[in-house]
Parts: sequence; C-alpha cells; structure tokens
Amino acid sequence: MNTEANDKTALYPMLFEPNLHTVVWGGQRLRPYKGLPANDEPIGESWEVSAVPSSVSVVSNGACKGMLLTDVIAMNPEGILGEQVARKYDNKLPLLVKFIDAKKDLSIQVHPNDEMAKRVHNKSGKTEMWYVIDAEPGSCLYAGFKEHISPYEYRKRIEDGSIEEVLARHEVKTGDVFFIPAGRVHAICGGILLAEVQQSSDVTYRIFDYNRPGMDGKPRELHTELAAEALDYEVQEEYRTIYADDDNSANHVVDSLFFSVKVTNMTRTFHRNLVKYDSFIITVCISGDCRIRMRNTGEEFVLKEGNSCLIPAAIADYDVTPINGTTQVLDAFLDNKDRSISKKVTRFLHISKK
Repeated sequence: MNTEANDKTALYPMLFEPNLHTVVWGGQRLRPYKGLPANDEPIGESWEVSAVPSSVSVVSNGACKGMLLTDVIAMNPEGILGEQVARKYDNKLPLLVKFIDAKKDLSIQVHPNDEMAKRVHNKSGKTEMWYVIDAEPGSCLYAGFKEHISPYEYRKRIEDGSIEEVLARHEVKTGDVFFIPAGRVHAICGGILLAEVQQSSDVTYRIFDYNRPGMDGKPRELHTELAAEALDYEVQEEYRTIYADDDNSANHVVDSLFFSVKVTNMTRTFHRNLVKYDSFIITVCISGDCRIRMRNTGEEFVLKEGNSCLIPAAIADYDVTPINGTTQVLDAFLDNKDRSISKKVTRFLHISKK
C-alpha cells in the first residue's frame, strides 16, 4: 500500500462540509447557528453526518479532506464503524444525524419499519429521536395518537382534513426529547430548532401537508395508502422521553436497538472513553465551542457550536474541554456491549435546569 493510501486509512476524528437542504417549511436559523453567513434561503435541514446516497457528507479536514464519507469508511470499515457495526450493517454507516429548523409546520408523516422499507423500497426503515435545542413560546409538535382510531377513520380524516384532531399535541421547551419509533405518526411544528438522530434512511410517508405547494409550486406528494400500512395506532400514556439532566455527567437519553444517545452538559474537562461500545461516535456540539483531545495521539481540534464530528470506533477515547466556560454535546452511537437481551427505550427522570 502506498504512503498516500496509508495516510488516508489513518484513523482520526472527521469534520464535514456544510450539507444544507432548502425546503418549503425551512427558516433562517441554521446558517448562523453553524457559523455560516446568513441569507434568506428557507434552510430546513443540515445533514450533519450522512451516508445516505442522495446526500453523502464530505470530509473537511485531515488526510481524507474532500472525500465522500462513504468512500472513507470503505477503506477501513471496522476501524471507523466498529467491528460489530461493520459486520451487522455490511460496512455501511447505519445512522444519519441532522439539525432541523422548522419555521413552519412540517407535514404530518410516518416512517416504515425495517421489514416494510426493505420490502417496498429495498432500504432500511426509520426510527428516530428529537432533542429540542430551542423552541419559541407556545411551540408544539405532534407525536402519536391521543385516542384510538381505526384504519377506516384514518382514511376519512385524511379526506376531510381533520387528522390533527386525533393527534397527541405536545408543547415543548429546550431539552425536551421525543423518541419516534417507526410507525408512530408525528410532525414538528413551527418555531422549533432541534437535533435529530435516525436510522440511515430517507423514506418518509406524508399523510397530510395542509394543501400547500412545494418549492416547485406544485402540490407535494402524499402517501396515504403506504402510511396506512406503516402506522401503529396504539395510544401511549406518555410520549415524551424522561431522563436525568445532571451537569458533568453523560446523561443517557435514549437506548434502543437502533441507536443510543447521551447528552453531556460540561463546565470542565470531561473524559470520554467509549471504545467499549465498539461503535463510531457522532458528536454534535449543541452549545458552546469545545476542544477535543484524542488520548491515543494527543491530537486536538475545536468543535464549534452547531457542528458535528465522527470519531472512529477504534480511537474513541478522548477529553472534551469547554472553551468559554460551558459546552453541551450530544453523542450518538450503537451500544454493542451486551446485545444478548433485547433492549427497549429507557426512560429516566428529567430534572429541568433550563
């Protein structure tokens, strides 16, 4: 192997070029949040770390600068993804992490599970979670049904435009978390900025979109029948995820078969040794710039507010230091420590300090 190839297969934390998506419901908060010049484009999504074929992340630092993330992973899948992740997901990154800025309401929608997505689209399903970064007063979102309805009633309510009447509506604030398993009806409404962790999939079924046109001026496609097949009509007592929120502690927010998420509020240097998970780590800087120092090499880099990095599984032992007093980071990964027992989403007591 030549020297250039050796350099490019070296393991190091990867940063990425901006990957912004213009949508009809988008706002103007994501560009300044990420330290980019503001403009009037309705940017609804920033795909922070993506291997989805339609919009793959491009590395912006180190030996692999300018390369597609998928090509980088292909050179060293076990070192980057982790041995178990590479084996299970055929050397592909199984997660997609985004920021979402909803200036207007998103469509009411649902995602298929793995079985349906594979059968219909030859893709993976989409289970996801939301972490609310900021919400204007009175902002809300929909997650789940508030009362039981039948598939017949679902179709009738789509026809007469009354589907919102049977959805569970939740007013939200900074720090709120919602886990959205495949099959759960949902919609993010206007005034909310959030981070989203999801399976690496772009399959979405729109149920209702307020009869508005898309960016091309034409009505956006609805997927009424596919959604009817994907929907889980079960009603839950509580849809909001409850979790601990302690400073200088890696608070476990979500633990599922598809991904785990921790959120850490730091006021001092915090050691993160995550090699035990045998998984890549996607680290998202929610607030306050931080400095990350890798323990194996001593390499340091700055992760700025509104930006993200991918830390390869083989070197996931590092220190995070706030640059201006405090920082908050969200870590997404796969927990491979013990999968002998099927895991469900874990909920914790949330003591709000916001």
